[in-house]
Amino acid sequence: MISNNNKDISIHFAEEKEAGIILSFIKELAEYEKLTHEVVATEEKLKETLFGEKKYAEVLIAEYKNQPAGFALFFHNYSTFLAKPGIYLEDLFVKKELRGKGIGKVLLSYLGVIALERNCGRIEWSVLDWNEPSIKFYLKLGAIPLNDWTVYRVTGNSIKKLADEFYK
Repeated sequence: MISNNNKDISIHFAEEKEAGIILSFIKELAEYEKLTHEVVATEEKLKETLFGEKKYAEVLIAEYKNQPAGFALFFHNYSTFLAKPGIYLEDLFVKKELRGKGIGKVLLSYLGVIALERNCGRIEWSVLDWNEPSIKFYLKLGAIPLNDWTVYRVTGNSIKKLADEFYK
């Protein structure tokens, strides 16, 4: 357990046996973001990719009064301009009934501790344009939007088409 000043909130790095909890948070997040149709994750796939031989990301679990309350899933990226690693926050989620209790702030601030310990030059994440409560929360913590940047994504069959271009 990682301690902080709020005695009701505790954080720890997730363990493989918590894959079901992580999946339930992912599904609740997808419901909030109106993206449940995109969730294909399973406990088995989470165990393989988060706790298997090759770990692709790390997960922090927050508990409120000893009950699972939220999570932060993150991984390292790299800044060529800074010549330093960075942290990309893929998901930050707190259960609806527990929002406003400081859980998200504790998760995000501990990510700051990790970034400093690991000599990271930045922490980045994306937020949906319509998600005003999250945007206000992030701004209050000192985050700034990168208005000059647009996120691009290649998925599914487009990845195959892109890879096929290599062999042409």
